[in-house]
Amino acid sequence: MKIQNILVVCIGNICRSPMAEYFLKREFPDLKIHSAGISGLIGQPADSKAQLCMQRLDIDMSGHIARRLNAELIKQADLILVMSQNQQKHIEQAWPFAKGKAFRLGHWQGRNVADPYRHEQAVFDETCQLIQQCAADWKKYI
Repeated sequence: MKIQNILVVCIGNICRSPMAEYFLKREFPDLKIHSAGISGLIGQPADSKAQLCMQRLDIDMSGHIARRLNAELIKQADLILVMSQNQQKHIEQAWPFAKGKAFRLGHWQGRNVADPYRHEQAVFDETCQLIQQCAADWKKYI
């Protein structure tokens, strides 16, 4: 199956998933790529530290607005990328039809992407770098 629609998920949809969303949008400009949070901080912009990481890479995330994950977003997605095994389990339990299309962003490295929320800029920088590496790993599969 050809992947057309990618959904990236984290908890609040203000740090990790928007960074991954915007990296993937740059890599795959022809695909529909969205993000959402399991407990999305609805209406919030991306965290300022996450925005700074992306600005350094010439990616503007200032238009990002957080939203909460729902069944419709999961149905529309061909591929769902989450940050941890726990998030994958949660989604597959809440929406069993997500099984088989939900994977960790760090799947190919066998890694979770830890939440940098409320940490210092250096933690965001490391998280941003890891997200970039993990997103790049998906290139040959999308």
